[in-house]
Parts: sequence; structure tokens; C-alpha cells
Amino acid sequence: MWKRIRITILLLILATIALETWRAQRAATSWRDTLQVAIYPVNGDASAAAAQRIATLERDSFAEIEQFLADEVKRYGVATLQPVRLNLQPPLNTAPPSPPQRAGVLDSVLWSLNLRWWAWRLPTPAIRPNVRLFVIYHDGKTGKVPASHGLQRGHIAIAHVFADRAMQQANAVVIAHELLHTLGATDKYDPASLEPVYPQGYAEPHATPRLPQRFCELMAGRLPGVSGPPEQPRSLSQCLIGEQTAREIGLLRR
Repeated sequence: MWKRIRITILLLILATIALETWRAQRAATSWRDTLQVAIYPVNGDASAAAAQRIATLERDSFAEIEQFLADEVKRYGVATLQPVRLNLQPPLNTAPPSPPQRAGVLDSVLWSLNLRWWAWRLPTPAIRPNVRLFVIYHDGKTGKVPASHGLQRGHIAIAHVFADRAMQQANAVVIAHELLHTLGATDKYDPASLEPVYPQGYAEPHATPRLPQRFCELMAGRLPGVSGPPEQPRSLSQCLIGEQTAREIGLLRR
């Protein structure tokens, strides 16, 4: 008897969580209301450069991401007054939990749950967010930063970027890429070679000639050229949201 009751309660809890997850995803990709994104700056390497960059951040520091997404939403014929709003939050003194070094399924699941629990305990912003996005700044003297991540479940993204102000436009590409992951967008590149996958990784797959491409598909992260390795876009002005990505995030329904 008690065993059946416990199982019933557990099933009810799981069903409630699944329903709330579905509702959150549907609300985030309906594009009827403004998608509210809370931006949390973090000093990723305790460097003076990262601290200085974070101190100079303003809400307008992320305006180009809002504008890019507004332009793309409009290009797909969706009428929303302000599709996305990025709300800058006070800097955090602690970084989100680091992902596992191993790529095991169990380790990844445990990290995801730990990250969601960590984010859930943060103070709720004045404007309740649909997405929490942690922008982690690094001095970047080595020219490298850790890999970024975006989770659809929990609507949490972690973007590792450079503290150099000159990298702001390139950083915006990384932030926008991870933001779209939280809405259900998938990567459109070969993880081994980093080459955009044709046709879904091409912003204009039907262009003649096919190469060079004029724009980078945001979720491919690289701009295919005629020769040599594909280049990373320097700004969102070189990027578009392709049709498959648009379907994944609800901009195309057919």
C-alpha cells in the first residue's frame, strides 16, 4: 500500500516537472511575448582585465544581440514588438558549476541537474527571466577560452568570452549562439572538423555558386569559403538564422 502511494506521488512529481518544462519551452518559443533573458556577468579567471570589463558593462552592451534577433524574427514574418530583451544583472562572485571532463551521459546529466539547482537558488530578478545566461569573461592572453554551453532544459546558457572590449562584437556571436541553444536550436557543424554541415549549416544553401557564402549560419559558427578553413564571424552582421534553426526555435511552423 505505502509503496504504491510513494510511486504514485513520485509519478505525479515527474509529471508536474514535465508539464512545467513543456510550458516553459512553449512560452519561450511562441514569440508572442518578449523573451526575457537575464545576463549575469562573471569574472572567469579572477583577472583585472575581466573585472575592469565587467565594471564597464551597461544594458546597451548587449543591444546588438537584441537587434540581430529582432531583425531575424521580422525576416521570418513573426510580428512581435520586442522579441528579446537582455536584462543585465549584478555581477556574480561565483561561477556556475564546471561541466565534466568526461563526456559520459551520466556525468552530463548530473552536471545539468547541479547547474539548474545552482541557478535556481540565485535571487529572482525584478523581471522574471525565461532564460538565464551567464557571460563569463576571461583575460584571454592565451587566445583561448573554455567551451560554452546552452541547455534547453532549464533554459540556462554559459558563454565564455574575452574581456577585451575590441572583442565585443565577436563575443556577441558566441552569446547569441548559446542563447539559441536554450530555445532548442542544435549545432550545425561537424564537431570533428568544425566545418558547417551542408545544407543546414549554410545560411544560403541554395546560393549559386554555393561558395563562398555571404553569411554565417549562427548555429554553424563558421563562414564557409572557397578555399582554406571556414572563418569565424567577426560580428552578428555576418550571421543569419537558417531555416532549420528557425523551425527548431519556433519561427517557422511548417
